[in-house]
Formats: sequence, C-alpha cells, structure tokens
Amino acid sequence: MTPTHIAFIMDGNGRWAKARGLPRLEGHRRGVETLRGLLTALAERGIPHATFYAFSTENWRRSADEVDGLMNLFRWFLKAELKKLADGGIRLRFLGDRRPGGRLPDDILALMADSEAATAANTRLNVNICLNYGGRAEILAAAQALAEKAKAGALNPATLTEDDVSAHLTTAGLPDPDLCIRTSGEQRTSNFLPWQLAYAELMFVDTAWPDFTPEKLDEALAAFARRDRRFGGVSVA
Repeated sequence: MTPTHIAFIMDGNGRWAKARGLPRLEGHRRGVETLRGLLTALAERGIPHATFYAFSTENWRRSADEVDGLMNLFRWFLKAELKKLADGGIRLRFLGDRRPGGRLPDDILALMADSEAATAANTRLNVNICLNYGGRAEILAAAQALAEKAKAGALNPATLTEDDVSAHLTTAGLPDPDLCIRTSGEQRTSNFLPWQLAYAELMFVDTAWPDFTPEKLDEALAAFARRDRRFGGVSVA
C-alpha cells in the first residue's frame, strides 16, 4: 500500500542548528536542501501528491531577522530551482493567504504565480507549498464563502455536503493526504490541514527535518504499508 498524498510538517530546523552551534537560519538553509532531495525521492517512488508546511500564519511572530531570512530563502528557492522542477515534471502550487496587500511581499507573490504558471502542465509530482497558511483561517474562509452563497440564494444550507466544504478550501481538487509526517519529535499538527487530515495516518519521527533523508522516507512508507486503515469500519483481516 503506497500513499497517494503525503503531507509533511518540516519541523526542527532551528533546533538542528542550535545543537551544532549554528545560527537558526543555517538550519533553514539545510532544510531547503532536504526539501530538494526529497522532491526527487518522491517522484522516483511514484508518489503523485505531496504537501509541505513551509510557513504558517503563526510564524510571523518570529524575530524580524528570521522572517526576513526565510523570505529570502523562498525567493532563492523559487528562482534557482524552478527550471529543474519544471524539467523534472514537478508541478508547484501554493496554499495559504496570498491576497495582494497582505503579509507576503509582492515580489514573492509574483514568483509564486510565475512558478505555478511555468509548471502547470506537469503531472509527475504535484507539490503544494503551504506559505502563510493557517488551517482554521482556511476553514473560516470557506464557511464565509458558503454563507455568502446561501445569502444570495445560490446554496441551500440544508443540503450542504462535505464535498461542498472541500470545494471551497485551498486544496480543492486534490485528494486528502493519506499520510502526515512530522519531524523532530513534536506530536501535534499545529493548525496544518485540519479538515484534510481527518483520516490521515499520522507519523511523528524524532529526526529533525534537515536529517530527513530519502532513506527515512522509505522507513515511513514501510511503516505506512503495515497500518490497517479502517475509516471507522472493521478490519477484514
């Protein structure tokens, strides 16, 4: 059993750096290198969808230096890696609050749009990057959109379905994750895809994100294959 969609909470960059006497930003740089290698590994293993929690709405609370450094890493990644990703059959999509005039800089919004356009036809691996993303805010926005439709008479609240809600989330059209992996030992989902992870298998690994190698991915895939996914039913085994 191989997952169709894996969600990753890339945790532990700062702690990885601190343990080595390095600046926190060096941990984030190493984390980007891990991401680059893992995208190749996912494509090689035939995983069609992957979603990465890169920067949450809560991460703006970090120091200005760290936030600026992260934004510069996003800029570098999108500029330096775009051609390689496009040539490798990888499609990029960004999830989160990207309203013009919001908290994300205009040049990063433009790079995100350009990256999506340049990779839109690719199908080998669909990569979703959650940037300025908050799960509760996503559900609230969907509820507001549905309420507006009901107010306009375009929707009957009595017949509202889960599919209707899913269609108004930023992940509309994507399968829900089968597996969510969080690195660095923390055992919570931290406002990441709360609707979409309802039936995902959760794995919390002690390895910090900079050390999450393709071999660690293989270990997670093997563990996932041993799980008994019943979705509220009874195992036939």
